[in-house]
Amino acid sequence: MRKHLSSWASWGPLAAWLVFAMATIGAAPTVVVSFGVALAVICAVHHAEIIAHKLGEPFGTLVLALAVTMIEVGLILALMTASADGAASLARDTVFAAVMIILNGIIGVCLLIGGLFHREQSFQQSGVSAALATICALTVLSLVLPNFTVSEPGPVYSNEQLAFVAIVSLVLYLTFVTVQTVRHREYFLPPASETQDCEDALDPPSNRTTAISAVLLLAALGAVVLLAKELSKPLDDLVLSMGAPQAVVGVMIAVLVLLPESVAAVRAALRDRIQTSLNLALGSALATIGLTIPAVAALSLFAGLPIALGLGSKGIVLLGLTLLVTTLSLGNGRTTVLQGAVHLVIFGVYLFTTIVP
Repeated sequence: MRKHLSSWASWGPLAAWLVFAMATIGAAPTVVVSFGVALAVICAVHHAEIIAHKLGEPFGTLVLALAVTMIEVGLILALMTASADGAASLARDTVFAAVMIILNGIIGVCLLIGGLFHREQSFQQSGVSAALATICALTVLSLVLPNFTVSEPGPVYSNEQLAFVAIVSLVLYLTFVTVQTVRHREYFLPPASETQDCEDALDPPSNRTTAISAVLLLAALGAVVLLAKELSKPLDDLVLSMGAPQAVVGVMIAVLVLLPESVAAVRAALRDRIQTSLNLALGSALATIGLTIPAVAALSLFAGLPIALGLGSKGIVLLGLTLLVTTLSLGNGRTTVLQGAVHLVIFGVYLFTTIVP
């Protein structure tokens, strides 16, 4: 029988809060604070997975995606308020990095591993197509359109435009969640021919374990947000010492937040459950844009912080290529190793051109 509430996951959030307490009095070096953030992130995703197992698909992947996005939003807002340099473009860089990591990195690894171990994997085309259509609309409205509006100079929206796009993004995301969980839930379930993993079918967590995990999840998320402020200056200093562009900070944040979810998606692909992998990846991409953009827009409007959402020409090209390739590679309900290799090549190009623009 699987043990759901591991001991390390129980004391992990408490340890992260202890690290924060030490950091506030200057008794925790940067490496300790980094460990505290990583521990809190891993614990948060672990407890989200417990809740997800209790709720079942597709609610499970939705909970995990929301938990990861709450971490990302907390990190972005904390760093935007703590850092003046690069704060205007931090949200754009992080959201773009998350989209590229998810659509090219995570999906690429899952398709490659799935193809190597299972030759071909199948999924529900209707659900994936719905998610990709929503992702295309959200990314273009949030990251491309600001470059072509004329109310404000530069890659920014006016206050009215920013508020409108934030509302539209939230409406699109909530509509997708309604379709995923209520109206057409069957679109996001594994194909009928796919064998269910016995580990997931047996031994669901008890109500008590689920309730404890919910409390610990909130504690872990709070620790991540608070510890992020302590890491803001060391992150900026590290990027400056490397001589790398400011966009690298956004990549670091996205990698940190998405690493545990990446592991969950890859494990599902290894078990020949590519539907779960795609639900995790695409759901996280949707939540990243649909929730992060409204959150940073609200902070910009109410706190008066500048925010630049429009990508440069290089970013627009890579984003367009990613959306096109993802739509084609997931366009027939079956995947092979070739699609995974193509996505990983695009991801490698994105990382290289970010560091060496």
